[in-house]
Amino acid sequence: MTKQVDVAILGGGTGGYIAAIAAAQAGHQVVVVERDLLGGTCLHRGCIPSKALLRSAEVYAQARESERFGIHMEGITYNFERVQSRKQEIVDQLHRGVQYLMKKHNIEVIYGNGRVMGPSIFSPQSGSVAVELEEGESVTIVPKHLIIATGSRPRILPGLEPDGNAVATSDEALEWSSLPQSVAIVGGGVIGVEWASLLVDFGVDVTVIEAGPRLLPTEDKEVSKEMERLLKKRGVRIHTNTTVGHDGVLKADDCVQMLLNKKDEPISLKVERVLVSVGRQANVEHIGLENTNVRIENGFIKVNEWMQTQEPHIYAIGDCIGGLQLAHAASAEGLAAVKHFSGESQSPLSEHTIPKCIYSRPEAASIGVTEEQAREAGLDVVTGKIPFKAIGKAIVQGETDGFVKVVINSLTQDVVGVHIVGPHATELIGEASLAQLLDASPWELGQVIHAHPSLSEIMSEAMLAAENKSLVM
Repeated sequence: MTKQVDVAILGGGTGGYIAAIAAAQAGHQVVVVERDLLGGTCLHRGCIPSKALLRSAEVYAQARESERFGIHMEGITYNFERVQSRKQEIVDQLHRGVQYLMKKHNIEVIYGNGRVMGPSIFSPQSGSVAVELEEGESVTIVPKHLIIATGSRPRILPGLEPDGNAVATSDEALEWSSLPQSVAIVGGGVIGVEWASLLVDFGVDVTVIEAGPRLLPTEDKEVSKEMERLLKKRGVRIHTNTTVGHDGVLKADDCVQMLLNKKDEPISLKVERVLVSVGRQANVEHIGLENTNVRIENGFIKVNEWMQTQEPHIYAIGDCIGGLQLAHAASAEGLAAVKHFSGESQSPLSEHTIPKCIYSRPEAASIGVTEEQAREAGLDVVTGKIPFKAIGKAIVQGETDGFVKVVINSLTQDVVGVHIVGPHATELIGEASLAQLLDASPWELGQVIHAHPSLSEIMSEAMLAAENKSLVM
């Protein structure tokens, strides 16, 4: 069977289904090809389930700390089976919501394995998609425009392949039926830090192993330093500049013995389970790209500023193109692709306008460049920094760790970076994101009237601090 459509989208994750809705709203006939479940990694194996677990861990930790608020509780425990079932209820609810949106916008979803075809009897140009259906039948989708949104999967380390028990990636860890007594987390990036925060809040003995010189290597150095300090304060052991030898892992029935290399000094570590979080690998294999002129560079699909591949009618978005592997980045890329082939005017998408968030306790978030990156680029910058301990609402909430730091180009008076570690950082970064969109100056942001008391007051104070005019410091 052959189906002619305006737009075909290979992959129904966050980027894919958002692009599908936007294309349908623009008047295009759209088909989404999905091999698993609508919502993709973010909804089923990433953003949503991990944040549900983080929220349960946070509530448990807050309950154990209630005495300092004058609230006495006894016998505080958690039911991990219920924690997991709540997580699944959230995922299921949101999955039904995505399915509803497909029906609302008359978007056809075809479930099966899709492969991109080269020129054939169906079309003189590449970009048709052959879909193998579960029943053994097949259908060929012939679109005017194709969007590849096949996502990514956890990267695997040799010697630490997931086995469903002793060694896991975040995919397997999300399905744990019980928590271990001890865990070694290999990788101190965003995923590793979130899992360290989650597990230590549940009382697990946590060790983080990071090959680089610091946690969160893509964040501002001061944010990394503060996050490391606070995690250590909560009992997390952190080894930076440390690697795991390929032959340094020995699995037993009830534990994993690891030999770590730290500045050529071997360290022996024994834990119940190992969680590997060393980045994600693009899903670009077995989808037929060899039948096209689409280029792969460093494991990712190469695109231009409008998300076009080497074949102008074939676009790619999301984790499979690298860059910021974030759900909201994939959505923005999907919207950019749809606007481009729909003929809508737009500015090129810039990574500097996309916020990055870490949902640990405390949270961290950033947008733009770090102070170090700005100076390396030759910018003359000034910074402003305000700690949360100077903000009344933070004191009221009992969450005074962390700070907001702004990086400003002193020549142009542009805000080139905002970096937050502290309470509700992932919400506060929205103001900085809006400021980037509107190209607001530090002076303008410093004049914003925030409610008092509120955590958001810290944003204008950080801008004022860059001119030594903060009213709270």
